[in-house]
Amino acid sequence: MGNKKKKQWGKILLIISGILLLAGGLLGYQVYRVFLKENVTAKEDYLYIRTGWTYQDVEDELRRKEVLENLSTFQRAAKQMDFPSRVKAGKFKLDPGMNNRSLINRLGGGLQEPVRVRFHNLRLKEEFAGKIGSQIEADSLAILSLLIDTARITEYGFTPDNFFTLFIPNTYEFYWNTSADQFLDRMHAEYQRFWTTERLAKADALNMISQEVSILASIVNGEAMHQSEMPTIAGLYLNRLRRGMRLQADPTVIFANQDFSIRRVLYRHLSFDSPYNTYLYTGLPPGPINMPSIAAIDAVLNYEEHNYIFMCAKEDFSGYHRFAATQAEHNRNARLFQRALNERNIMN
Repeated sequence: MGNKKKKQWGKILLIISGILLLAGGLLGYQVYRVFLKENVTAKEDYLYIRTGWTYQDVEDELRRKEVLENLSTFQRAAKQMDFPSRVKAGKFKLDPGMNNRSLINRLGGGLQEPVRVRFHNLRLKEEFAGKIGSQIEADSLAILSLLIDTARITEYGFTPDNFFTLFIPNTYEFYWNTSADQFLDRMHAEYQRFWTTERLAKADALNMISQEVSILASIVNGEAMHQSEMPTIAGLYLNRLRRGMRLQADPTVIFANQDFSIRRVLYRHLSFDSPYNTYLYTGLPPGPINMPSIAAIDAVLNYEEHNYIFMCAKEDFSGYHRFAATQAEHNRNARLFQRALNERNIMN
């Protein structure tokens, strides 16, 4: 009997061990399936979670974008990992084949991908707001409202007319969920960083403040198709300013008319009354006519010294200019260019 009982208990233990192994295997498989099995598809490169979203919003977006192979396993993992209470806004990289555990750690930890925000060669605040609004979460209307917020503009030491000079064209890294206020504060910090003691000293030597340098740089930027000519053009306009002459810069006339399709400035354009029309008003316009490049700003600060006070586009349409110190020489250059315009039937 003793041996029989031992054998029976052996069988029972063997069965129990088998059941436990099976249960363990099933449990292990469920853990693998919920947490460790590949679950992210290759249909989207990034997941954008907007500020204020709830877990349900995130789940709806995952479903709508078909980010997951199996939504139910994600739901179970999210619950186990307390993700519903840890939802964070941002732009998150989706690696094809990620498992739920890695994805939730990335989302819940706020480990988002930085965004490279680029802007340059923009003329209008509306253009700029739209450009930025397409690259970060902040709405373009929210950005535009700050660009015309007199209190905020004054707080930063600008005027409504010259506030556009705050923005130095470049490429900047932001997090996608940057607000309009955060964007503006960062741009102010970048402006202060750009205007070093050395640059401010050069501006002071020109008897200008930084905003005035940028306004003149915007005209240089509008005139120059080739960066190599920028210091020469800057020197020319500085010569005019020092002599009390009107700048008579065609790009300012085009800006004043708000018609950027103009290829040939005519007398009717020159007569348009605007403080931005430097054919009618002496000195700098009240604000920039575009967002000047860093090269144009530095060209003003490091202008070329010469005696030129006139310039005219070369008749070969190369984008280069003929410079002159006398009216007679300028008139000859102008006739060459006007003849070339007529030959190409460019009348407006």
